Amino acid sequence: MFHSVEVPLWALVLLILFAAVTFASHFLFPSVRWFFRRRAERLVGRLNTRLKRPIQPFKLARRMDTVNRLIHDPEVAQAIVDHAHSEGIPEAVAYETARRYAREIVPGFSALLYFGVATRLARWLSRSLYRVRVTAEAEAMAGVDPKATVVFVLNHRSNMDYVLVTWLAARQTPLAYAVGEWARRWPLSALIRAMGGYFVRRRDLNPLYRRVLARYVQIATANGVTQAIFPEGRLSRDGALHEPRLGLLSYILAGHDQEDPRDVVFVPVALNYERVLEDRVLIAADGQEAHRFRLRWWMVVRYLWRHLQLRLTGRFSRFGYAAVAFGRPLSLHRFLWQGHADPAAALGQELMSRIGDVLPVLPMALVCEALLDGARDVEVAADYLEAHVADWRTAGHVVHHATREAREVALVALRMLEVRKVLVLSGTKIVVDDVWLPLIAYYARTLPVQKPSET
Repeated sequence: MFHSVEVPLWALVLLILFAAVTFASHFLFPSVRWFFRRRAERLVGRLNTRLKRPIQPFKLARRMDTVNRLIHDPEVAQAIVDHAHSEGIPEAVAYETARRYAREIVPGFSALLYFGVATRLARWLSRSLYRVRVTAEAEAMAGVDPKATVVFVLNHRSNMDYVLVTWLAARQTPLAYAVGEWARRWPLSALIRAMGGYFVRRRDLNPLYRRVLARYVQIATANGVTQAIFPEGRLSRDGALHEPRLGLLSYILAGHDQEDPRDVVFVPVALNYERVLEDRVLIAADGQEAHRFRLRWWMVVRYLWRHLQLRLTGRFSRFGYAAVAFGRPLSLHRFLWQGHADPAAALGQELMSRIGDVLPVLPMALVCEALLDGARDVEVAADYLEAHVADWRTAGHVVHHATREAREVALVALRMLEVRKVLVLSGTKIVVDDVWLPLIAYYARTLPVQKPSET
């Protein structure tokens, strides 16, 4: 037994590799997981002492535990049986399909990544790109029951919405976003899951998928997970507010028990930008089907490279205002007690109406509206802006601009357009290139729908 044994080099390498894997899986990995789990628990404990809404235990559960809980839910189990019968496949195959859907949907929240990296990065990015203004946040949240499930309902202007609201809500609680299929690519998908986002398909839906998604949303809501949803379902391609799509709202309604002591409170949040990063892509996609939205990776890389060049050469200036306004919260208990023939449709319309009621008014939008009305002189644009600012304020909308003369405010907006070659300033004269009229119209439509004269 003490004789030497000759083995090929490849066999020795395999033996060492198997031994290393066995050691790591049985001794090293459990220790490492325990170390990081203990750090995460201490971090969550510290965070919960300063957050206004502590992180819910459901959000901290292991991802696979939530997946197993979801696919063994009675309603999902019945949907599996129904899917197997309708498709003529074994129930075991339908079960694996449901499990795949659950793994696709369920996030794996990381408090360390969310608060240690994401919120700090979101704060830096928001402030470096925009002059951020927030209105009525404290007033909106002051009367919300601390035990209620909060759902922030936002209009969808830009992918910056995720970044901006993640930072602004960080003082309250971490958010769970419903994210579209565009983000289901590595490594973005892993990052979004770690931040608590869950993926929602826009295509290839079937009753089984809908049931799995609905039950996840309902279970998360029942367990107090703070969520942020975009009722419009996609980015606004023409700048205006759009009719709500009722998918997620209908899921929350269907799973809500009016006798449950935990209420669901919807908080409307209106966002507006003087410069939407994707504006030209959105305008090009206007009128096309949802799946025709085209934002290629090389377009993003090219944009980032140009942005970096401007930063390094000191020629970058921020993109104007990014304004966020909080509206009147809506209690789901009280809403349902009023009685509605179609609760989901009524809820969607009411929430979009409340978003429109507080939509911020920005100088860029007013100047673009003046240009569409034929203003071709700086003084005319300034007079238009000054007259309409007072009207919008009377109508109850917040108008953001620096405490300067209307002419200076109009000039800032016009120069932002001139940098993009939308127009040319020749003294006080404004020369507009007709090719850019769709972009001017896009920003003019970011104004609230109701005109001040009609209030």
